[in-house]
Amino acid sequence: MLDILETIKDEITVILVAAMPLVELRGAIPLGISLGFTPLESFILSIIGNIIPIPFLLKLLGPIMNYLEKTALFSELIKWVKKRTLKRSREKIQKYSLLGLFILVAIPIPTTGAWTGCIAATLLKIDFNKALAAIIGGVITSGIIVFSLSYKVISVF
Repeated sequence: MLDILETIKDEITVILVAAMPLVELRGAIPLGISLGFTPLESFILSIIGNIIPIPFLLKLLGPIMNYLEKTALFSELIKWVKKRTLKRSREKIQKYSLLGLFILVAIPIPTTGAWTGCIAATLLKIDFNKALAAIIGGVITSGIIVFSLSYKVISVF
């Protein structure tokens, strides 16, 4: 059993990094390449890792944030996250609907991505299936952008 884990530890590392907030696939694709994966392998592992938490986040973020907002320890943090997320996303999403959510996730810059998209979809009460499709589409698009940039950088060296 440990032999299997030793064999796939780098794959698991890339998947876990892609699933983490803030880093997501923007960090996982270059990490995978630095671990010796081809850009395509790194892209696929990163997409898988970034997509895995999305349905859970869409289902659980609302109740978790509502609970934490009532606690003394996390109340201010949750209020800040809600305010910041809505400030960055409300106008785009209300103006462009699901396309706005897709764009929010697809642009691979800091503080955008699947986690931010899930928070925005939860706060704006977007239908689960529609949000899921828009966010997954955004993740794949973001992955293609990061993959392309990583591939170009590698081809220079």
